[in-house]
Amino acid sequence: MIYYRPIPGHDAARPDAALTLAGGWLWFDRVEVLERGRAPRLIAAADLPEDARARLTAPRAALAGLAMDRPRLMGILNVTPDSFSDGGLFLAPEAALRQGREMAGTGAEIIDVGGESTRPGAAEVPVAEEISRTAPVIAALRAGGIETAISIDTRKAAVAEAALAAGATLVNDVSAFGFDPALKAVTAASGAPVCLMHAQGTPQTMQADPRYDDVLLDVYDFLDARVTEAEAAGIPRDRIMVDPGIGFGKTLDHNLTLIRGLGLFHGLGCPILLGVSRKKFIGTIGAEQDAARRAPGSIAVALAGVAQGAQVLRVHDVWETRQALALWRSVTTGDRP
Repeated sequence: MIYYRPIPGHDAARPDAALTLAGGWLWFDRVEVLERGRAPRLIAAADLPEDARARLTAPRAALAGLAMDRPRLMGILNVTPDSFSDGGLFLAPEAALRQGREMAGTGAEIIDVGGESTRPGAAEVPVAEEISRTAPVIAALRAGGIETAISIDTRKAAVAEAALAAGATLVNDVSAFGFDPALKAVTAASGAPVCLMHAQGTPQTMQADPRYDDVLLDVYDFLDARVTEAEAAGIPRDRIMVDPGIGFGKTLDHNLTLIRGLGLFHGLGCPILLGVSRKKFIGTIGAEQDAARRAPGSIAVALAGVAQGAQVLRVHDVWETRQALALWRSVTTGDRP
């Protein structure tokens, strides 16, 4: 198989032959050609095969009511006692509602509600408990007038069904339908968009010496297969977002390779979600053990993802990331929010 990774640019001095990347804010005039067992090589964008060119350049459809022509912020709302960064802070319904309202008011365009931690070593949460943590919070946000898109971060069909009934508009599955196959049918029947993420193993096992033949190509192949399966189940590609799963069964070097090569995933023809906020590799490189103090490093990596064309950033620090993103757009593309 041949893979095509666009080399993105954002300078105002755009070459005449450059193509627009995914209908967004970046352009490319060169492409890295990757094949297993062969050295990478560069070609001109004009020399791309027609099908690859179409996938890389086609504007992405709106997702959960949001146009994908500029970066969007997904705020993390963990209603759990044991998430790695903010476990317990928003477990109480009142605290979750306050946090959801604050994120919506400071720039979150999607609120991602999760009732089961998937940090390394986390235990599985029973379905009924996960529903009781998430559905009432979603319903209360809607009852309080919050119109922001809401995603349900779950691997389980029954949890997603309850969340969608309560007012969620997007399904975010870190197992890409691998944990509960019934979630595929629930998502298809609902008409909701879905984010499919790559993970190697389960939260209990994923950081036990993860290995890949080629992490960039292996993750691409996994997501390509899962997108195809979702389409076969009745979920069209224009309702699918993909996430390479930074930190989910990856070493520090695996994470860095995926972030550097993030543009490859535009070849799937789907919006890309990048979730790096406060993760361990940021603390390792940035010499910060306290996850709550990793906002600067998280923002640095998020902006690197935007420079690769990531359409959605999943973040804890919404206001700080919004401010950084506004400045990045203003000084690079000239697009002032």
